[in-house]
Amino acid sequence: MAMHPLRTIGMIPARYGSARFPGKVLAEIAGKPMVQHVYERAAQASLLDDLLVATDDPRVQQAVETFGGKVVMTRAAHSSGTDRLAEVARELPCDAVVNIQGDEPLISPAIIDDAVRPLFENPDVRMATLATPVRDAEEHENWTVVKVVADARSDALYFSRAPIPFFRVDDRGERTRALAARQHPRSGLRPLKHIGLYVYRRDTLLWIATLRPSALEITEGLEQLRALENGCRIRVVTVEYSPLGVDTPADLERVRSMMELL
Repeated sequence: MAMHPLRTIGMIPARYGSARFPGKVLAEIAGKPMVQHVYERAAQASLLDDLLVATDDPRVQQAVETFGGKVVMTRAAHSSGTDRLAEVARELPCDAVVNIQGDEPLISPAIIDDAVRPLFENPDVRMATLATPVRDAEEHENWTVVKVVADARSDALYFSRAPIPFFRVDDRGERTRALAARQHPRSGLRPLKHIGLYVYRRDTLLWIATLRPSALEITEGLEQLRALENGCRIRVVTVEYSPLGVDTPADLERVRSMMELL
């Protein structure tokens, strides 16, 4: 990893006690724990100066140390991954922090660089994230898929589990066809699925961690709304990449099958 104008550290928050799938970060995939796959792929990103795992569980700590990764122990009482990373960032000399999800073993190193680049190029960008075009009407209307709409500068206007923007066309059939084509027939707009990878300037991350959970954050169950609701712009970088996260045992089996083909 080379040194860059902004010292940028990738952090992988890795809780063992996932509500829907306990222990998933240590689930075995192709002979390795899932967190190791995430770590090894993220380490290939060219704009990271360092990489570590942040965890509150000694089982995760032991697994990371076993494969030679860097790990930092945190307090258990954190309501979000953002707060966990802020605890670590307070003690680290860095300029920017990348929050890399620990349940995406097929993450592309290139999209990490895509997310970091706006902070390198523009000192006014305090925070950045990623999005990709939705695949079809079903994905657009699926509440488990987070959507984002952005302004003309590619700064986020809002994130929601609802189907935003709503495709208003003449009839339901036309709307469905437009969504299947991933483009509104008149405006040309493509709805975007949010990818949960974030880049923060260090001072922005520490500031967000001092804020109480916001009304919109609590309502939607989306922690990025805390920053947005408190006036922090979030740059949205659109990529042609759709991640496959592991939220359930069924997701794990799909990823295992895909990894066998690599």
